[in-house]
Amino acid sequence: MYKFFLQPLLFQFDAEKAHHITFSLVKLLFKIPFVSSIFKALYHYENPVLEREVFGLTFKNPVGLAAGFDKNALLVDELSTMGFGFIEIGTLTPKPQPGNDKPRLFRLKEDEALINRMGFNNEGVKEAVVRLKQRKSDILIGGNIGKNKITPNENAVDDYLICFHELFDVVDYFVVNVSSPNTPNLRALQEKEPLKNLLQTLQTENEKRAKSKPILLKIAPDLTDSQLDDIIEIVQETHIAGVIATNTTISREGLVAAEALKSEMGGLSGKPVEKRSTEVIRYLSEKSNKAFPIIGVGGIHSSKDAIEKLNAGASLVQIYTGFIYEGPALASEINKAIAKA
Repeated sequence: MYKFFLQPLLFQFDAEKAHHITFSLVKLLFKIPFVSSIFKALYHYENPVLEREVFGLTFKNPVGLAAGFDKNALLVDELSTMGFGFIEIGTLTPKPQPGNDKPRLFRLKEDEALINRMGFNNEGVKEAVVRLKQRKSDILIGGNIGKNKITPNENAVDDYLICFHELFDVVDYFVVNVSSPNTPNLRALQEKEPLKNLLQTLQTENEKRAKSKPILLKIAPDLTDSQLDDIIEIVQETHIAGVIATNTTISREGLVAAEALKSEMGGLSGKPVEKRSTEVIRYLSEKSNKAFPIIGVGGIHSSKDAIEKLNAGASLVQIYTGFIYEGPALASEINKAIAKA
């Protein structure tokens, strides 16, 4: 029903407007009695073979929703009925910020892709904390954290620390986002020394807690092998829990969309990043001798795509653009295929 009716209807609207329409409709729909139960019956697939123990957490299944879809934790309970084993909110920043000027989200339908230059638009970490305290579902939650646009890189650590402390009691793991191409100079924090300093500072704060929580690093698909070697070294030196590979790409290689769309600034997600993100997963896994868990994300539009990432060395996978193109059945379809594999 989604691909033949809802998706064509939503795709008549501007991409960001369609996103907000979807959120409003889902909120409204779930106020109707029994709708939650219907969604669970349709999309929730449970099987003991799907359970995963990763960085000290027990995941009911290995398929998660990537950051960026529900930045402000608006639909955690509703999305938890759609077959996910975990949901990542954010990217959140200490202060609310509007993000970049619109339009800033573009569909490349021929490529099954999106280009976004959202710019960490969010309502601020405190608003998300309020919502997470009120949630009813027990699904595992990841908190993806970043810095405000106005914060200079030399003070970036302070922003990440604020988000870390605010979210600590309401999320199960953290993701340090230094790989978005849409905040000026953010990717400079992926360089070896600033990155090591940022992660070590967060890990030091983490270890002061009675029980620490996993901290992961989300990396770009555009890193060279030498930079990936640095990532492996930094993860092992700072003892963070693992890596999410990968974020969006600034590459436009192989796209068939119109030139005007291809030339839009921002990060590209969806099918065109599938191969490169899998290559990064395989490289990190093999070069590190599977020294740390990897969450694989990028271009997963089918169970085949997900299984390829798991076979390349990922412990868990996440979907986002595939969820938009394929619809709410995608997570359960992937889980059923993994259970049979």
